[in-house]
Amino acid sequence: MMFIQDDSILGFLKSGFNIGSSYHIYKDCQQVLTQMPNNQSKAHKHLVGGIKFGLGTFNLMLSLVPPRTLKLLNIIGFTGEREVGLALLHESASETHINNILSVLTLLFYYSYIYVAFGVENIYNSATEDLFLIYLQKFPNCVILRFFHARSSMLNGNFENARLKLEECIFIQNEWKQVHHLCYWELMWCHIFMQDWRQAYYYADLLSQHSRWSKAIYTYSKAVILALLPPNFGKAVNEDMNSLFVKVDSLRMKFLGTSMPIEKFVAEKGQHYGTTTGWFTAQPLLEFIYAWSGFRVMSKKIELISRWLSIINKGEDLLQENPNKEYGTDNISLLNLLKGLCLKHLGKYSMAEHYFNRVIQQEKLLKYDHYLVPYTYYELGILHYVKGDYESATKSLDNIKNYKDYSMEARLQFRAHIALGQIAKEK
Repeated sequence: MMFIQDDSILGFLKSGFNIGSSYHIYKDCQQVLTQMPNNQSKAHKHLVGGIKFGLGTFNLMLSLVPPRTLKLLNIIGFTGEREVGLALLHESASETHINNILSVLTLLFYYSYIYVAFGVENIYNSATEDLFLIYLQKFPNCVILRFFHARSSMLNGNFENARLKLEECIFIQNEWKQVHHLCYWELMWCHIFMQDWRQAYYYADLLSQHSRWSKAIYTYSKAVILALLPPNFGKAVNEDMNSLFVKVDSLRMKFLGTSMPIEKFVAEKGQHYGTTTGWFTAQPLLEFIYAWSGFRVMSKKIELISRWLSIINKGEDLLQENPNKEYGTDNISLLNLLKGLCLKHLGKYSMAEHYFNRVIQQEKLLKYDHYLVPYTYYELGILHYVKGDYESATKSLDNIKNYKDYSMEARLQFRAHIALGQIAKEK
């Protein structure tokens, strides 16, 4: 969590110290295990399973970290191999010991969230799904397992089914309110993907009232959804879209002394959309969906991608009819990036590449959204990877190294590192 949320050197060093201590303890345990006689006692099984869980988690985690970050953390001696980590976690999850459920939950979190945000392909591991279903059958009323079941439905494009499962998660227990908040967040996204703005706003509002995780993000969510609702709706709920956008900056939290990158991003966008005109109503939401890997979540639902592409095309027409002198190039470049992304998911690779290149060609004319070019290089690299052109993919991804000090920089570095590692294995 520290790696993903905090890209300051101080944050890296603090997390590096804790990681180093924990990792060495697990390695010491592994060394002790080699000197112990193998037996079938419960205590021995708990020890073996726990060590597999710990080393599996560390291998998986460290395999995601870019080399530059590892240097900053001063843990050069540590190596992380994703396949080794996943294999150890699968072994641990399949065995009988006190940490097996933690291994299952780690795998579920990796495939449901980390891989969606940072991975290359849309693959939900079948072996993990089989393990998960065994645990769900064993513990049918476990709210966490039910939650991941809903998340799995969402990632498979079954948004209505995911909605029903999430509502069940809310109704079956009332002790752990944080699970309700997780469900509200996912329900908000289900309704956004299905373009049900009123229900999406309802859950964003619930989060802003009851959850303390990120008031800035929840307030921004309300604003971007409110932009798509009729003006009389805002009056009915006593909220003003522009006021919400401007308010976001004051709600940012500090994490290890610095603002979280995603909160900093929405604060900057809030000032943009709250104090200027010349953007079309769906633009803030489209950018928000992209920031949360939403297009990738929707990629299993081709007709839904087509509907969003239609919205982007209409927005582009509106922006060209009424260009904004200050943000005009930035706005159009954002839509070109999103249009290329949709076309890629629709299998129209040549057209997608055309729109990605249009963003790159406008680089020197961008005034504010400098993140667009390095992120476009990433999407272009993934496009080449999907086509099987590994050389062009590597070249595009390597271009990202030439950029710094842009929004959500650390996140893109993680993504590029993972993508380059995947390409290197397949060459």
